[in-house]
Amino acid sequence: METTNPFVWKLRPVSPFSSNLAREAGLSPLQARLLINRGVSTPTQALSFLNPLLSRMLDPTLMRGMRDALKVILSAFENRKKITIYGDYDADGLTATALLLNFFTRLGLEVSYYIPNRLTEGYSLNKEAISEIAGNGTKLLITVDCGTNNPNEIALAKSLGMDVVVTDHHQVTEDFHALCPVVNPNQPGCPFPFKGLAGVGLAFFLTVALRKTLRQRGWFGTRTEPDLKEYLDLVALGTVADRVPLVDQNRILVHHGMAAMAESRWPGVSAMKETAGVENPRITADDLAYRLGPRLNAPGRLGDSHTGIRALIAPDPVLSRDLALKLEVANARRQRVEHEVLEQIEAMLGKNGAAIDSRTLVVAGENWHKGILGIVASRLVDRYHRPSLVLSLQGDMAYGSGRSIECFNLYKALSKMEPLFEKVGGHAHAAGFALKAANLRNVKNELESLALKILHDSDMVPSIEVDAEIFLDDIGPEMLHEIEALSPFGEGNPEPAFCAGPCEVLESRIVGGSHLKLTVRQGKKACDAIGFGMADRHPLEGKAVHMVFTPEWNCWQGYKKIQLRIVDIGKSKEFQV
Repeated sequence: METTNPFVWKLRPVSPFSSNLAREAGLSPLQARLLINRGVSTPTQALSFLNPLLSRMLDPTLMRGMRDALKVILSAFENRKKITIYGDYDADGLTATALLLNFFTRLGLEVSYYIPNRLTEGYSLNKEAISEIAGNGTKLLITVDCGTNNPNEIALAKSLGMDVVVTDHHQVTEDFHALCPVVNPNQPGCPFPFKGLAGVGLAFFLTVALRKTLRQRGWFGTRTEPDLKEYLDLVALGTVADRVPLVDQNRILVHHGMAAMAESRWPGVSAMKETAGVENPRITADDLAYRLGPRLNAPGRLGDSHTGIRALIAPDPVLSRDLALKLEVANARRQRVEHEVLEQIEAMLGKNGAAIDSRTLVVAGENWHKGILGIVASRLVDRYHRPSLVLSLQGDMAYGSGRSIECFNLYKALSKMEPLFEKVGGHAHAAGFALKAANLRNVKNELESLALKILHDSDMVPSIEVDAEIFLDDIGPEMLHEIEALSPFGEGNPEPAFCAGPCEVLESRIVGGSHLKLTVRQGKKACDAIGFGMADRHPLEGKAVHMVFTPEWNCWQGYKKIQLRIVDIGKSKEFQV
């Protein structure tokens, strides 16, 4: 499926404060411009951004609920109560569960875990699981990446004799009332200044607070104190996979976590890297987001709630490799199922022209796999740049996931038609829901009606933010070094994108079946360039082109060479300011 709209190139203007920031912070003009484009405007902010030190981590006890959570957990420690970690089935929840399991096990405590089945139990706590957990002798239930908005289930757990501690990063409902210690920076009245932690980030802050308190109580007088730096690779993986902004506290955690991942102490992480082809030491956030994260998520999407967490906590290399291979198989199956559904949708859209004639996309199919609906919706947003709902019809019910674009709050829109749903939840960019199949047409019509009021033609065209227009002569090792200092890149800190042209195409060929390989020249400088998935642009040899790209190192068989990773390519530059 090809994008139906061309990209709009938006060139960021040079800030009048750029030269001052470069001079006062000792930065290159390029670094100053890139930082200002990312909202970093003072020397103090710039130095903090470029030096994400662990010493700049905030005090965990600033979080509302943290001190109460510590009291409950320490009481369980001292009285040797059985603890169960209740996690979510995605990469964030799995890494958070593994982190606490490994930490508590290291302390010699009796601890188990529960991961709900995505397809049969759904997200967060449920009463059947609570009863099962209480029945196995658990006296303390700790949630990770879930639990904030489950008052009925928490009340049931307490009635069954369990203490409960919630750690979660999701938004709270308007009628939120804490029935137990809740560690969530997004709850009302929480003074913790950074609100963007992932679930695994919160779990890490909890372990930091626990270790400090145990140290003060003399717990480690006869025990080895855990080195929490060894847990940061799990934090980095879950944080990047959950697509939270890689700024502030998350930037610190992921920066050090990727360094820890290069020499991970966890056999499961090492096995996952090997099977996914992630090589040391040049691990990037893209490796976590597009290689390791999807593999860890895959079994849960297909209804297997155990393989992912077992792969993270496996105690030896042999078992770890076996489980990592199972993740590979699950991910390949997930890709096949996703591709099949996308092909069916492509046929639908080609038939009725919905991609061109509507502000929204709402597609449904008989018994589409519920575990991949969200991914498919994301693919549709990427390709058609409009709010998209994908539903599986099962009998008289329809189960769906939706994804949206920046200027359309999907959850708010669906909430306006809440009577049409049996269940709906989510946030601005994503939602999950269930409804009677008979209501589907009404949902489709009302969503389109809302979008017609909110979205303009310009909103339907995807754009690329261009940091600067440069010449190929500007590109060299020093420039790449300056760019790398701003990594890790991801949500909230995108990779720098540059524009150059006109460039003469000296060579154009297709590699790997779907990728465009170019050699381009501007003036006397020639560069190799690669456009992933852009084989349909071939041939370009002999033509003059303008490109948006990110310069990077191409390392192959011991050789290191600069190449341009193409973001978009055109015959002319047409910036929208």
